[in-house]
Amino acid sequence: MSNINSISSVDIAVSGLQAQAARMNVIANNIANAQTTDKGDGTAFRRLELALSAGEGELGGVEIGDPIADTTTPLQRVMMAGHPDADKDGYVTMPNVSVPVEMMSMVSATRAYQASAAVLKRFQDISNTTLELLR
Repeated sequence: MSNINSISSVDIAVSGLQAQAARMNVIANNIANAQTTDKGDGTAFRRLELALSAGEGELGGVEIGDPIADTTTPLQRVMMAGHPDADKDGYVTMPNVSVPVEMMSMVSATRAYQASAAVLKRFQDISNTTLELLR
């Protein structure tokens, strides 16, 4: 394995860590806004998803895109007469955030983060062993 490939392997693992950390931040934001019926412009919060893609080249790592609002999942209408954001019929438009789904996504992102961290730990162990053999 050449030095360029080993550096790229570390870069890929680091980009994986950064991508999953960004994904966890978006998921946490979704959970925090699960009951936000008015985000300041009179509309309910829409669940955000993070766009991740493979980087350019053979060993490009992970590219992190901007969070994108989920417009395919419908917003829920819930009867809450007396709520400040209720319409004339007493219905409130609630966000399209499902906390159980977000928690499953958080577990998935956490496991992917742990996998990238394990790659970095293994690389460190190999580097330390190599240095010990060279002494």
